[in-house]
Order: sequence, then C-alpha cells, then structure tokens
Amino acid sequence: MTFIVRQIAVTADGREIIRSNPFSEPQIGVGRSAENAIHLPDLAVNPDHAIIQQSEDGTISVESISGQKFSIDGRDKMAATIDPGAGAELGFGGHIVTVSQDDADVVLTVKRVEALSDSAEDREEGALYTLKGLLPGKRMSAWAFVGLLLAAFLIWPIYTWATYRGIEERPEGFHADTMWTSGALSEAHHSLEGDCQACHVDAFVTVQDTTCMNCHEDDAHDHAKKDRLLTAMGEPEGFAKVGAAFASAFNKPPGRCVECHTEHEGEGAMQPTAQKFCADCHEGMDGRLTDTTLENASDFGISHPQFRPALLVEPGGKNPPRKRVSLDDKPTEYNGLKFPHDLHMSKTGGVAQMGRRLAVKYDFGDSLACADCHTPDSNGVRFEPVDMKEDCSMCHSLAFEEIGNTVRTLRHGEPDMVRADLRAYYRSTGPSRPINLGGMKRRRPGAQNDNRVASDYARAVQFRPSRANLAIQQVFSRGGACFDCHGVTPPTARGRVDYGIKPVTQTDRYMHKGWFSHEAHNDEDCTSCHAATTSSDAQDLLLPGIKTCRECHGGEFQKSSDVPSTCAMCHDYHADDGAPWLIKEQQKDKRKKSDNLVHDNDALKPSDKLKVKIRKQKIASR
Repeated sequence: MTFIVRQIAVTADGREIIRSNPFSEPQIGVGRSAENAIHLPDLAVNPDHAIIQQSEDGTISVESISGQKFSIDGRDKMAATIDPGAGAELGFGGHIVTVSQDDADVVLTVKRVEALSDSAEDREEGALYTLKGLLPGKRMSAWAFVGLLLAAFLIWPIYTWATYRGIEERPEGFHADTMWTSGALSEAHHSLEGDCQACHVDAFVTVQDTTCMNCHEDDAHDHAKKDRLLTAMGEPEGFAKVGAAFASAFNKPPGRCVECHTEHEGEGAMQPTAQKFCADCHEGMDGRLTDTTLENASDFGISHPQFRPALLVEPGGKNPPRKRVSLDDKPTEYNGLKFPHDLHMSKTGGVAQMGRRLAVKYDFGDSLACADCHTPDSNGVRFEPVDMKEDCSMCHSLAFEEIGNTVRTLRHGEPDMVRADLRAYYRSTGPSRPINLGGMKRRRPGAQNDNRVASDYARAVQFRPSRANLAIQQVFSRGGACFDCHGVTPPTARGRVDYGIKPVTQTDRYMHKGWFSHEAHNDEDCTSCHAATTSSDAQDLLLPGIKTCRECHGGEFQKSSDVPSTCAMCHDYHADDGAPWLIKEQQKDKRKKSDNLVHDNDALKPSDKLKVKIRKQKIASR
C-alpha cells in the first residue's frame, strides 16, 4: 500500500493546479514543517501536528502527536481510524485532507479552504512582523526613488556641468558631474583630472576626434584613412546592427579615436586596445580590402599567419633595402659575413680547445656559448652588434708586429689602412740580418761563403718593400685574416692589390611590425628557439617560426597555454621602437628585479660575478 499526496493550489483566476507525490513509507507526517509529507503552511497547524499510519487490515490510523486536535468529518478528535474505501475528511487549520482509495493506494487530497481565522491566512505569516501598514505603498515608493535618482544623478550633474562650462580649472572639492566618471584617467591624461570639459565639450555628446587632435595633432602617428578603416571593419551583422543603430542615434559614429584609445580604465598607463577591436578588422579582411597585402588574423593561437621578417636584399648603407619573406619559404640572408655557428659552438675541435685555454681570462666554459659573443643591449630587448675588438679579437688576432710591449694590429674595417700599414711596415723594417755577417759567427776558411751571404742579404734588403704586396695579397686571400670572415672584392686590375671588403649589415630587429623582448625569455636557453648548433652557413636565418612560439604562447582564449597572448602583447598600431603598452609595465617590474639581483654581488657565484663584470666592461667600452 502506498500513500499518494495530492496538493491542490488555486491561482488568482480560480484555476486549480494539482501536484501528486507518492510515498512508500507506512507512516507519513502532517504539519507546518516542510519535512512532513503533508506540508500545511498555516500558523493554526503545529510544525509536527499528526501522523497517518497504515494498518494490516487496510485501514489507516490518524493520531495527533502535538496535543492539538484535528477534525474528522466535522468532529474534533485526538485519534481516529479510517477506512479508505469509505473515505473521510480530515481538517487541519484552514486545510481539508480528503481520504480516498485508488486500487491498493491511499489517496490524500490536500486543499486549502476559506480561512477560518487570521492565523490561517497565507499573507499573515509573511507580514506578521513587518511595518508594511505604516509605510507608503510600493508604487509611491518606487516613483519617489526614481525621482531621487534623477535629481541626484542627472539634474545635479547637468547643473554642475553647465555652471563650470568655459572655466579652465575648477575649484577643489566635490563636483556632481564626476559621479558619471567610469574610472580614473590614465597617466597620460592625469593632468585633465579636474577639467572634464577639455574632452567632453558638449553634454550628452561623445568625445569627438577633433577634440583629440586639438592636443595630439603633432604627435599623432600616421593613421589609415577612416573610410579605409571602416571598409576593413565591414558592415555590422546580426545583433551588432542594433548596437550600431543606437550608437548612430546618440551621435557615436564608428571609427573614432576612443574606440581604440579607451580612457577612464584606471591609473597608470593607458590600457591596450582589446583584441576584439583588432579582430573586427583583421578577421577576413582580404574579402573586404581586396588590395591589402596583410594576411588575415584574429587570434595568435588559432588564426595567425606565419612570420614574415624583413630580410636584407643587399647589405651596406645606412638604410639597406629589405623585403618581407615568410618563414615557410625557408629564406636565407647574406649580411656580408662568413660565420659557421656550429663550428664555434661545437664541444670538440679547435674552437672549443682554444676556449678552454682562454677560460681563465674570459670565463669561457667547456665550449663557447651564445652569451660569449652576443651582448644584450641596455634594455635587454635585443643585442648589440657583434664587435671585432670586444667579441672576436680574443681568438681572431690581427697582430702583425710587436715593438717593446706594444702589439700593432691591422685596423679592422679599414682595408685602405691595412694596405698602408703593411707597406709602411715593410719599408721601415729590414729582413733578419744573418748572424755570420756580424763578425761573431765562426767562419769557414775562405771568403766565398761570406760573399754569398752578404749578396743574398743585400738582395733581400733591396726587394723588402715589394714583399708588402705579397703580404697584402695573403691577408685578403683564402686563409688570410680578412678572407675567413668577410667577403672580399678582387683588385681593380691585374697586378694591383687594392682589395676591398664587401659591406656588412648586422640586423638587430627583423619583426618591425611586431615586438619581441629577449629579456622576457631569460629563463629559456638560446638554442631552444635558435638552431645555431646545426647551422654551418652564415646565410641561415636562425629565426623561430610561429610553431615554436605557440609551444608557450596561446591565443587570448587558450587558457590552457603557458602564456595566453593577445594581439597587444606583440603588436601596437603605432609601430615604433617602443614596446607595446601591454608589456611596458611588466618589463619595468622585471628589470627592477633583475637589477637588484645583479647589484647584489653577495648573492652571485664567483663565475657569475666575472660574467657581469665582463659584460659591463663591454657595454662601457662602446
């Protein structure tokens, strides 16, 4: 036998809602407590008023457990036995429980009847301890509150704005229109903190481009024309059309400065442009701007083209020509130098052995490392150009004469002076004088040998200056000091030795449209991104592709990546030599920590102290 409790609720329009719940327990409770199977929210009913229990003969017994009576067919009882087949009506406060039978199940239908007392009203329990009757009605309170809001946050701010219009600097104190400010101004506009009208010229009119250009006409970078920007963005679609319609109605035309340069985002540097503003134009842009050379991009992790570094077309000059080539094409670059990285970074061979011999003086390891030749710039972002004197001469000597304790060296980068110095050397110095011409050597009988030696020596003295050309030829030929590292131009005519050196250009930045800081990657080994140990040709372009970068950097929405990266981490619309806004502050903080570590010499090992000292000396010498 199962109890089926049917709760009947009546809506405001008189419609009945019936909910049935079966209970397989042989005993259920009746009361105001929600734990009872028959829950009666009525103050006239005790929390646990009575229990209804099944009997073996098919009848049910109802018994009060609270000391309060209940009614059965209009008579008050403390306990009663009921035949479900015959039926009965139980009364608890303002509720009637009708007992009936459906097959083998006992059906208990619960219905609220007309209230018999104030304690039975539903409203009584919620309003018994309130001041509802003493307060104004809800409608009046709502309208009063709306009026208060309009007066405090609309009328008062408008009055304040109109009062101080045309005044360059307001007096100190609270001004009501500042309640509309969504946040503090950035560091760049902090001086305008008390002059709202400098940007917000007219009430209820958004900041216009002409207002921005009043101050930024001279320092604003070259922007794409607005019509081109809007074409790249495309027409709004879907729900965006509704937003565009509202923006147009409130005089907010698209393509304004403030769409990218957002203000009132907090103190400090102005917040970088959100990635969605970049993706609005650059996602599928080739379909809207058919003449663009830019490739589509919307997120670094899932939709970004391969890197296209600016490679040298021909080295030499102040601004040598360059062209952008995708790394997918496996490009090479000739910069005028011959330098096999694998030979210099090998852990065996002559280079490694020489490094170990010079380790005490220059703190080399078992073999040369990248840091032994490449010195970071003062900001730690890129590297200084490799310098012959500071980075190469420790192994590649240009010495050709020693006078006392002074060693004369060929002048690097000046082939004319190299030829002049060698000619001067051979003109001013003679060949080694044979010792038997000095009178000290024991001689053989006869003077024939002396005459032969004297003749040979005189001939060597006579032809000594002409040997300069041979020395010059050797310097600029295979195996010579210049040829092994530089491209050499041949003499202008046969018999001449006016050799030259091909121009050299060391590129310090390949990604002029993107930003990369080596300082931010100090924890990584150089060879984890640059394949220097396997490069045998100086023309190899040792730049990592996008696949390598994606091992750590994911897109904005790839939270599982080590470094979720937005567009603003590497790109800035105003492409210049400065870091994008997003990482400027990060670099400052990291640089402070790094400087503290370097200056705290007590925390460094002796080998680390020597490295720091050598690096500082290199930078200071430049």
